[in-house]
Parts: sequence; structure tokens; C-alpha cells
Amino acid sequence: MTQRVHIAIRGAVQGVGFRPFVYRLATEMGLPGWVLNSPQGVFIEVEGEKEQLDSFVLRLESEKPPRAYIQSLEFSFLDPVEYRHFEIRESGTEGSRTALVLPDIATCEDCLREIFDPNNRRYRYPFTNCTNCGPRFTIIEALPYDRPNTSMKRFALCPACRREYEDPADRRFHAQPNACPVCGPKLEFWDEAGDTFASHDDALMQALEQIRAGKIVAVKGLGGFHLMVDARDHGAIARLRERKHREEKPFALMFPTLESICAECEVSAFEERLLTSAESPIVLLVHKQTGRPAAGVADSVAPRNPYLGAMLPYTPLHHLLMRELGFPVVATSGNLSEEPICTDEHEALVRLRGIADGFLVHNRPIVRHVDDSIVRVLLGRELVVRRSRGYAPLPWKLRSSGPEILAVGGHLKNTIAMTVENNVFISQHIGDLENAEATEAFRKVIGSFEAIYGVKPRHVAADMHPEYLSTKFAGDYGSTVVPVQHHYAHVAACMAENELEGRVLGVAWDGTGYGLDGTIWGGEFLLADNVSFQRVGSLREFSLPGSERAIKEPRRTAVGLLYEIYGAKLPDRMAAPVWQAFGSGEIALLMQMLGKGVNSPRTSSAGRLFDAVASITGLRQKMNFEGQAAMELEFSIEPNEEAYPIELKDESAAPNAGRIILDWEPLVRALLKDLGGGVGLGVMAARFHNGLVQAVVSVAERIGQERVVLSGGCFQNKYLTERAVRRLEARGFRPYWHQRVPPNDGGIALGQAAVAARLLERDAST
Repeated sequence: MTQRVHIAIRGAVQGVGFRPFVYRLATEMGLPGWVLNSPQGVFIEVEGEKEQLDSFVLRLESEKPPRAYIQSLEFSFLDPVEYRHFEIRESGTEGSRTALVLPDIATCEDCLREIFDPNNRRYRYPFTNCTNCGPRFTIIEALPYDRPNTSMKRFALCPACRREYEDPADRRFHAQPNACPVCGPKLEFWDEAGDTFASHDDALMQALEQIRAGKIVAVKGLGGFHLMVDARDHGAIARLRERKHREEKPFALMFPTLESICAECEVSAFEERLLTSAESPIVLLVHKQTGRPAAGVADSVAPRNPYLGAMLPYTPLHHLLMRELGFPVVATSGNLSEEPICTDEHEALVRLRGIADGFLVHNRPIVRHVDDSIVRVLLGRELVVRRSRGYAPLPWKLRSSGPEILAVGGHLKNTIAMTVENNVFISQHIGDLENAEATEAFRKVIGSFEAIYGVKPRHVAADMHPEYLSTKFAGDYGSTVVPVQHHYAHVAACMAENELEGRVLGVAWDGTGYGLDGTIWGGEFLLADNVSFQRVGSLREFSLPGSERAIKEPRRTAVGLLYEIYGAKLPDRMAAPVWQAFGSGEIALLMQMLGKGVNSPRTSSAGRLFDAVASITGLRQKMNFEGQAAMELEFSIEPNEEAYPIELKDESAAPNAGRIILDWEPLVRALLKDLGGGVGLGVMAARFHNGLVQAVVSVAERIGQERVVLSGGCFQNKYLTERAVRRLEARGFRPYWHQRVPPNDGGIALGQAAVAARLLERDAST
């Protein structure tokens, strides 16, 4: 007997060729009906015998397109209405918008073959794509994902592209960004004044000529501009650093082939998989050439850093550029240091004036800025350090649906998140909210999420720091604010990522976070569950003379640390590297500040402890970018199993009664003894890290909670995290760490959203 089945599919099923796949499957099986996109996902109805319909449903899941991700597939059997044939219906626009917007996808092998085939009509066309690859998140303006809702709407399909778009047998069937040289976007090369110097393929050739000549070229890509120079040219890199105001922070590199990366870096099988994946992130790889002259990548790309951030071409334009060049290029974000990436060519002319020597641009609008993602391999798993292109805005699922929540993240490495039903959609990397441009980008991303998902959340989750721009925005948003303590948000993000319910011991270590007592937290042990936490341990506090200046000058942090031990009688002979970093009279001024408690906030920050140790050992006295001192301390480690001691003390005085205080004074005294005795930096760095790991294990044993969650920027440190996980496992604990959500502040929006959702759920049930 003929029946009708109605199917609702939710997940990443738009922009992946799902409707064409359904069309081909239904027509192959001879089942009449229809399929359409809606703001909620994909809806299907087909009619046939019960056995056929069962088989159809099973094949939807087992044979789905490779980039599709099905969150839920619900179906019900109904009376037939006697469909005559199968069709792709016009998309629906009603109802809540819960369909998953797919991230931008790297060029597939089929499209790659076409752009390098002289007999193909898309030969050397830099905007080639199909249902299996190409732009998604960077071009979509609204759901459902159809061409009129993208920035491709201004490019009318030519007859040849229209035939592909309408042919069920073609892989470009309903490919929304479909285009060719006749009807699609086009390249131009502009000089510094914005005058057109060349068009189409000639523009590409002009850019190549400039890069070969050591010039800096601003290239408009998928989610914004890259600044590109020859990665072998010390002079070109020095000019880029000077113009971009980026003194020492490593640059990302784009290589022409996987083989060229392997010639320069150590690449494991898992790292190779990441490099060649559809996400195509920047992967942090050990640099083979460090410390010895080579004709390859210049040392100035990543000074004093054993890693290179390497990626492969991920758009046809990048493939064309890199195939012609045949050597690696710096491909850093098109901006001044700390500003958001440029997305519009006319904006780039203004903001990148004086940096770029020329501009390779195109006329496909970028709807939203999306930086390159950064990952590294840690403990045999992927660890996302910056979550953006290829990953955003894919969501995490909550336990249950609730009211919409906007989570505005923190101040540094900002991302935002929005809940819609039981999904938490996490934005692309926005950056540090340090200037007007970044703040405007932050507001635009929030407006973009409101537009895509068609919601104005009634609740805003925000950090507790009263001076964060994100927190102030939350207060002005016009919705109920749910404050979430910074380090609890870190722990909650890791819990959400690992789908943990119930109580855990959270270890949240970073540089700065506003504490419940008004001090700067950062070396915290939290006994936490999904709605609350207790601060059961922390590093011993010390003062930061100069406050914000101390964050950028480890030498100041070191003085604050030593003052906590010795008072005004500092051991100048033992800590010689610190004193040598100051001019005459500066130390005396800091002593006065510390003695009077003026502009010297208290902190328990693990990140600042790293900075102080880097200063005491003479490694780094001032920083040119966030985390530089801690990174260089990690990179200095030489094999050594000994550990500096950290003493665990039970605090009895209010308001910290019952809290474990990790006293780093024995560690500092042992460090100073080693420094005076001529012990090498690599050994001291290892003993310092080992001491921190032992302290984590000791607190875990004292608390007795089996599940231990590691979060915060300090756990980007590969040595610290891997050693902590292994030592915890050896002692019978179950450690959890981040994988697809950053451990740094780029992940706290997820934690804020998860906590706020549970609090609202609890309040609604009482």
C-alpha cells in the first residue's frame, strides 16, 4: 500500500549539495514528492511502498554528501496525496531559523582539476566552486541558504552556468555560488592610489610580479585581505613588520604544496590530515630549519620560535597564486596590528595605505570578516587555538531548548555566541576589543547573528569585569544580563565541549580574569558543576606594579613577585637579570608603589607567574605581543624530570577560609639558587613547568574529584598540558581538555552561554 513520509532534517544540510542529493536519490528509487530548504533545515516528502520509504530514509543518512552533518532526522508516515513526480521546491521562509550555516570550505579536487585544465571553460578562473566546496559563511546574508540570500545575488547566471545549476546530474546542481569567467566575479590589480593597473588574469600576473620583486601585496581572499610577501626575503619581511607595527609576533605562511611544507617542517600523519582537510587551517608545525641557514623560510618570519604556522591554498585564487610562485609566502591578516581584518577593497585602500604596495582585489562582496583558523596537535588530538574559517559558526548542542541567549565573550580574543533552541552558535574570531575598529567589528558580528537567526535574545551572558567593553555592551543591550565569572566560563566551556554533567575540578589558568573579590584571578581551582562553582584553590597572590604596564613588562611582574617574598630588601645579586632591565631610579619608584599599594593590583594569575619567571631568568623583560614570555619559556625547555617545589597551604583566615593556597615562594627561591649557580635556562624552564604540573596533581589528590578539567590560555602550552594530562591519568584521574573550542578567551562565550542556559532552566523550574 502506498504511503507518504514527511521528513525533517536539521543540521549542516544547506550549502553542501543536500537537496541535489535527495533529488537524485528519490528519482533513482522512483519516488515522487519534493524537497525544500527552510530556515529550520531541509524538509522532504516522498510517496511509495513502506519498504521503499524505509530504504529511502536509511540511505539519506548513510549516503549523505561528505560535508553534510545531520543533527536530527525526524519522520512520520501519512496518507498519500498522489504526487506525480519529484521536484525541488522554492525554499520556505517562515518559522524560527535553526538551520546550520556551513563554514567556508576549501576547494575540492574536482574544481582544482578544472582551473588547471586548459580545455575547461573555468581554466584559471579564481572563483570556481561547486556544491562540495567554496564560500558559505562569508557570503550568506540570511537563511535559507539560497543565492538571493547571498552576496552572489548581484551576479546573474549565464546560460552555461544556469544549465549546470538546473541539471540534477551535474555537481553544480543548485550550487548557490556557481559562477564562471562570463558571469561571475572578476579580479583587478590596483596601485597604492586605487587606480586599476590590470584586470582578470593580467591582474593575477601583476600581483605575482610584485611579490617576486619583494613588494607587499594586499590580496582580497575569502573572508578578508591577506598581506603577502616572499617568505624567503628578509628585507620584505622587515618592511612588513615595520609598516604593520608587528615587531616579533610570528607570521602565518602559505605554501604551494604539502611537499614544500614537509621540506621545511616536521609533519605527522595527523598534521597532514589537518593541512589537507576541508577546514584547511593554519597548523603549528615544528620548523626543521630553525638555527641553521637555509634558502627556505627566513628566520624573521617567526623569531625565536621553533614552530611555523603553515597552511595550504584553500581557494582557487590562492591555488593559482601559489602554483605560479612555487615558494612560500607570508600570508598575514590585512590590518594594522590589533585591528580587525579588512574585507572591502575601498576600506583596504584607506586602512592599508602605507603598508601595501599594491592590491589584488575582486568584486564579490564579503558579508563578514573571517580570519584563518589556527590549530596544533596536542596529545594526538586537534587543539583549535583560533576558531574561525572552516569551523565557525558550527554550534554545540545544549541539553534542552530554552530562551535565546547572547553571550558576549571577554575582552581579549573575543568571540560571541548565540543560543537558538538547543544550539549554541559560536562566532568567528573577532579579536581584542582594544580599539574602535575592533569594537565596531564586535557589534557587526552580533548584528549579523541576529539577522541570520532572526532573533533578539532576551538574555545576555557577560563577563563580570565592569570595564570590559563586552560587559558594558551587555548592560546597554536592553535584555536581562546574566553575569558569569571569567574562570568559571572557561571551565564551563570545556565541560560543554566534552559533554560533562555534574561536578568536576576545574583548573583555570590564564593571565587575567575579574574575581568575585575584585582582585585579578588567574591561577584557579574551581569545584564546579553546570550552575555553580566554589573556589577551592588558587595561587598565592602578589602585586603588579603599574597594573596594565606590568602585563606588558615581565620585569615589573618579577619585581612584584620578589617584593612579596623579600619586601624592600630585594636580592639584587641573585636576581641580576631583573635589575639590569631597569634604568637608574626605576626600581626605587616601583618599591614606593608596592609599599603604598598604589596602582599595584593583587593577582593570583598563573600567566603572570610565567612572565615573572621569564624575567628572573633573563629570557624576556618586555613583550611585543600577548603571551610572548610564556611561549619563549616553554620553547626553552630541555629534558629534565626534576620539579621546583610549590607548597600547598590551607587558608584559615576569612574570607578565604578553607581554600588551598599554592605558595610559589619555594619555587622562586629554588629558581634563584639555580640562577646563581649557573644552571642552564632549559633546565630551569623544565623544573618550573614540572613544578606546576606536580601542583595540579597535588591539588587534585587533595580535593578527590575524579574528573579534572583543564582550561584557560596557559593550557595552550603543549608541554604543560600534555604532562599534566599524563600525570593525572597515572594517578587515576580522568582529565579533560579542549579540542575544537579554544582554551583561551576565544572559548569563554560558549561557557557563558552554557552557564546562563542552565541557570535560566533552573530558575524556570522553581
